[in-house]
Amino acid sequence: MTDGLVVVDKPAGWTSHDVVARVRRLAGTKKVGHAGTLDPMATGVLVLGIGRATRMLGHLQLADKEYEASIRLGESTVTDDAEGDILDTVDATHLTADQVRRAMNPLTGDIQQVPTAVSAIKVDGKRSYARVRAGEDVELKARPVTVSVFEARDVRLGAVVDVDVHVSCSTGTYVRALARDLGAALGVGGHLTALRRTRVGGFTLADARSLEELEHEFAVVPIADAARASFACAELDDSTAQAVRFGRKLPGYDLGATGAVALFAPDGEFLALYEQQRDVARPVAVFV
Repeated sequence: MTDGLVVVDKPAGWTSHDVVARVRRLAGTKKVGHAGTLDPMATGVLVLGIGRATRMLGHLQLADKEYEASIRLGESTVTDDAEGDILDTVDATHLTADQVRRAMNPLTGDIQQVPTAVSAIKVDGKRSYARVRAGEDVELKARPVTVSVFEARDVRLGAVVDVDVHVSCSTGTYVRALARDLGAALGVGGHLTALRRTRVGGFTLADARSLEELEHEFAVVPIADAARASFACAELDDSTAQAVRFGRKLPGYDLGATGAVALFAPDGEFLALYEQQRDVARPVAVFV
């Protein structure tokens, strides 16, 4: 087994757990996890860790992401996407493409977003989606997210209005909630009809392999290459590398970046993730 990341192009209809189960079989190990869940309806980039690389995944979730999506205005659903029952239908014939684009502007930038109720967020120890499916009314609190790009690529007018959009956003952003809020802003309701994730951090669809391709050739990004692709990096001298191998703090050492930084020995071996805390570099996770 090679420690590293596997970048999967998730098919529609599969849960992220389904993909993990298949990759466990292909890799011959149970030590497989994923970063950044995709809904069953969604397709695209899903990053999985194997072996020691599973310890990277919590930090990879901090990366920004990009999506191509389609939104239908004029229909709202229970789940804010096409998998839920329709709650309401409103004639959207009066909308223009300019109106749609103008309504998208306030949903761009640093915003407060109320997550979709059918989400994995826990409410009093129970997943929000489980409470909704049990018939409970769930109201989640707004959370700060950053939507760097929310733009319409195509707007098809009619009794319902279908909008193809490009989204670049921080982790924790719900594209379904953008669809819901855009429909609410225009007074007609809205939901997500298609979602494809095209990038997670430094990994794009160009790096991704279908499950069928992985059946024929199991492609793993080695852990050192994965670290270089995902984090700021620092090259160490021999003595500092030895201290890092034991997970020691590095007083007076400047990592030169915020957040987790990947540290490498002089021979290129990936050693650890460290973070800067004032004038001390402290270990986040040691991999040797």
